Amino acid sequence: MAVRAVVFDWGGTLTPWHDVDLTAQWYAYAQVYDPAEAASLARRLRDREEQLWQQQRASAGAVSTGALDSLFLAEGIDINDARHLRALGHYLDFWLPHTYADPDALDLLRGLKGRGCLVGVLSNTMWPRSYHQEVFARDDLDAFIDVAVYSSELSVAKPHASAFGVVLQALAVRPEEAVFVGDRLWDDIQGAREAGMRTIWIPHSTLPGREVPEARPDATAQRLQDILGIVERWDQLP
Repeated sequence: MAVRAVVFDWGGTLTPWHDVDLTAQWYAYAQVYDPAEAASLARRLRDREEQLWQQQRASAGAVSTGALDSLFLAEGIDINDARHLRALGHYLDFWLPHTYADPDALDLLRGLKGRGCLVGVLSNTMWPRSYHQEVFARDDLDAFIDVAVYSSELSVAKPHASAFGVVLQALAVRPEEAVFVGDRLWDDIQGAREAGMRTIWIPHSTLPGREVPEARPDATAQRLQDILGIVERWDQLP
């Protein structure tokens, strides 16, 4: 069946994969919010975030981490306080170098749109939609993305089939008409396959993944630029 839509993971897929020190991200926040107790606060925020991600993984996405604000509120932080907002700016500045799109991303999305494909994004994230929109606009990708779905706004997350269902419904396509592109075998490839989508794996994540023998992608792309050719070949199949 012809490909009507291609849906992408974000981090490690539309962006290059980066190894990130998760304690350092929270220290960037904590040293502004509470300089005297920065190390302690950074550890607490790191531990609370990791607990949320572990709950999400243990539930196979049936429980989402929720939004970043919920993490701060659980720690007793006033998210409207000026001190928090300044600290949050430093947190986001820490992440800035890791948010830039892969050099192939713009040409790929332009090429897919030129073929008449819809383009979607489905990301497991705690960040708000507004921040992702700013990132896509900065990198000139926003005009090529028809639908973006973030687990921070959902009660579920990848690999749960319902998360894939949300983006498919928003794109108004059937699973067999859509392709999912991602870097994680369990969250992305296995989840999308169980939702009935074809899959393309970007094998660049260095996370210790789960052993998922059945998570066999329909294709593997070493670079984003390879994806357009894969889609073109699939469209030519009888």
